[in-house]
Amino acid sequence: MKSFLSCCLKRVKADYLEIRYEEVKVVGIHYVGKELEAIGESYEKGGGIRAKSRGGWSFVSFNDLSKLKDYLELATKGAHLIKGEEIKLASLPARNEVISVEVELDPADISLEEKYLLCNRYNKILLSGKEIQTSALRYADIHTTKYFINSEGTYIEQERIDTVLGMRAIARRGDNIQSAHMGIGGVGGYGLVKEKAEQAEETVKRAQDLLDAEPAKGGKYTIIVDPELSGVFAHEAFGHLSEADFLYEDKRLQKIMVLGRVFGPPGLNIIDEPRIKGEGGYYLYDDEGVPSQKTYLIKEGRLSGRLHSRETSAKMGEEITGNARAISYDYPPIVRMSNTYIAAGDKSFEEMIEGVGEGIYLKGFRGGQTNLEMFTFAPEEGYLIKKGRLHHKIRDLNLSGNIFNTLASIKAIGNDLVLFTGPGGCGKGGQSPLPVSTGGPHLQIRDVVVGGK
Repeated sequence: MKSFLSCCLKRVKADYLEIRYEEVKVVGIHYVGKELEAIGESYEKGGGIRAKSRGGWSFVSFNDLSKLKDYLELATKGAHLIKGEEIKLASLPARNEVISVEVELDPADISLEEKYLLCNRYNKILLSGKEIQTSALRYADIHTTKYFINSEGTYIEQERIDTVLGMRAIARRGDNIQSAHMGIGGVGGYGLVKEKAEQAEETVKRAQDLLDAEPAKGGKYTIIVDPELSGVFAHEAFGHLSEADFLYEDKRLQKIMVLGRVFGPPGLNIIDEPRIKGEGGYYLYDDEGVPSQKTYLIKEGRLSGRLHSRETSAKMGEEITGNARAISYDYPPIVRMSNTYIAAGDKSFEEMIEGVGEGIYLKGFRGGQTNLEMFTFAPEEGYLIKKGRLHHKIRDLNLSGNIFNTLASIKAIGNDLVLFTGPGGCGKGGQSPLPVSTGGPHLQIRDVVVGGK
């Protein structure tokens, strides 16, 4: 493949040229209630070409590799038609590497029938509760081989195996409808999704228990969020603000997101780290052939860095980070997160609870939205805290506020970091779902607005 791509690349001229080609095999199983909505395998091949003239980018995607030379000429002609401000790329030494993947149990070695039987078993458990009305289950394993080559002499070949499982139970009692979910995934092989019957049972129990929970009473509280929810803060509320292609287009945010500015307590560290083996956002090279690296977005409470492509790195005069990613060959790479998390602190969960006279403990994530620095998140469940002890369960609540004020209000950071990779992923610029992982420890945060009854 390398010699063929290289030969085609040399036949056309552009200021900069790159080819990404992918071979993808997907196995998917989807249940809705008792119905098996979909099951099967698919195989796809295709590529994307980016050509840069001084004034802009041209992008062409294709499926017929035999016509690559024609597509390259089309891309270069398109680039020459663009008359804009000169685009520069951060300099990068040429690299040549072939990366194969090894997992303890390759999903390709498991028959489709066996995968079906596993999912069917889990789905029956999801439907087993007396007040469960329906369920949803999605399984997928995806084997991808990516080939990247550019006009600067870099060639990277990377293999990847993703395995994901998502389960949801929906309970109903009259007009009261509640749900609970469980998601797991990553690049660790088929073993990630085996032996999850207990988790399915716990999902059913949580959904049914929420029927008996009291609706939350709105107000301003000291809250403790679990690792899943703290990961949502790291990714959704703050991480997207650190993506440089978004940031350099927003002059107002540039004045706020000044490197060195204090955003939280000295123990607060928010990190994007692609090279965590097994996690959903794991990769060694991004889709521009740039080596991935660990990047501190916030270090000891201060804004320390942001995520870059080669273009944004050159535009902002900052170190390149290897965060240009595309969901598939159909799209050009844009700046994206990988494994984004809040690092562990020094407090135990028990210590954090004991320090709260009146507050709320929040667990899980049902959904939400962000608008620049403003956020609204819906936890899956909550518990009242009174005099340092957990009391009864509450439901139907949400959190809202300004992420900068919220980070500044963090009072304690737990010592129990957990990372999560689910069946979904990150969405941006029409590219979704991109595999990522999020996480953090428990956090204690003062004066947070909680919406409820």
